[in-house]
Amino acid sequence: MQRSTFLGTAAAAGTVAVGFPNIARAQAQTVRIGTLNILSDAPFIVTQAKNFWKDEGLTVESTVFQSAGDMIVPMTQDALDTGGGTIAAGLYNGVSRGLTVRAVASKGTDAPLYGADKLLVRTDLVKSGKFKTIKDLKGMTVAGNEPGAGSSAALWVLLQKYGMDWPDISRQNLAFPNHVAALENGKVDAAYTAEPFATIAEKSGAATVILRDDQWYPNQQLSVVLFSGDFMKKRADLAHRFMRGYLRGARFYYNALKDGKFNGPNGAEVVGILNDVIKPTDKNLYKEVTAIYLSPDAKLELASVTRDLAYFRKQSIITSPTISVADVIDESFLNQAIKEVGPMPRSKA
Repeated sequence: MQRSTFLGTAAAAGTVAVGFPNIARAQAQTVRIGTLNILSDAPFIVTQAKNFWKDEGLTVESTVFQSAGDMIVPMTQDALDTGGGTIAAGLYNGVSRGLTVRAVASKGTDAPLYGADKLLVRTDLVKSGKFKTIKDLKGMTVAGNEPGAGSSAALWVLLQKYGMDWPDISRQNLAFPNHVAALENGKVDAAYTAEPFATIAEKSGAATVILRDDQWYPNQQLSVVLFSGDFMKKRADLAHRFMRGYLRGARFYYNALKDGKFNGPNGAEVVGILNDVIKPTDKNLYKEVTAIYLSPDAKLELASVTRDLAYFRKQSIITSPTISVADVIDESFLNQAIKEVGPMPRSKA
């Protein structure tokens, strides 16, 4: 885990953090947020950069995790208030055992043209002809994220479409940032990876993009905002203010989108913000990536979440036979924020 603050806000406020679980709070208005440092964090980054949380009287501290699953324990120990990740099998299993973490808003989907998760194959395998079609993945080593994540559901659907299943490939479960090096050094033959790492691997010449996830599994709920139970109950006022700020940030982000890229009216500013915060070595990177889509009201794609739950059940990685989508979702904070912030004009397609 890496401790940081978006744009140095907490540092500027004199906040000191000394690891988990004993994080010192300089102010009662501090919200501790977990991120993955991938493109799906862009709505969080934009919200902070535009001072929408500051306008709500909040100081937001950020900690980088390797997966959303790693955020769960700090959330249960009152060391983390909120975070971003997927509605994974681990969330269902945790809730069935009494976990009070809930998915409360969308942080990104792969709407048509916005396939920010991509299947890549090493360029040398493509050029040699060893890989020609998806069926050629059979027998190959493919990097993915954690087995119980939504990304695994999407990759499994692709395999099924071409008459394959998990035993037909060798799975390597790696954090997304490690996919680029694994492709470059030949440790894996292919990868199902998230932006910006997909574009980084492609630009390096190590890999070739074969498909975007929206081309075979569109409108999947890729990333969500998670709230801890204590944040929702013991600090409900902060949670409401956090959500109001986030909704404003989501709408600013939405107006940066056009045709799968950051080509909307706010696009140049969002690219500049990402360059300032994540600091890529290639300043053109965020102009070239496929953006993750976020609707202006940040509503969850419940049909997609239901599909993924069916996959988790089929793979026998859900422990409860009765757990449902409704058990892991609470959109009450989002719905209240929409009422308070007001509707956004829907003139944009």
